[in-house]
Amino acid sequence: MSREFHLYDLRVTVVEIEGESVCGMQVGDYFELTESSRLRIPPGKHFCIYALATVIPFLAAKQRELDDNDWLARDSHAICPDPEERVIMRMERRRWRTLDSDELT
Repeated sequence: MSREFHLYDLRVTVVEIEGESVCGMQVGDYFELTESSRLRIPPGKHFCIYALATVIPFLAAKQRELDDNDWLARDSHAICPDPEERVIMRMERRRWRTLDSDELT
């Protein structure tokens, strides 16, 4: 019995900072979520945990195929909860990956 399933790898990128980035993030900073659960941040970079906390609830859904009428299929931006920073991030799908659930659970 096949236990294969498909997920997208994702990239979350800072696309705009409307306020002052006291956490030190800059436009273009990003992290990637690959192979279901592997969080990758480029060497020498960081990603604010509060900005990360903003997008975490959406990542599992963004990894999956969604109906075209689902609002989450159309919306791809999130904003950091710090009102002084207003760090805007874009969640984008990258690679469509085939995984084996026996290797993950």
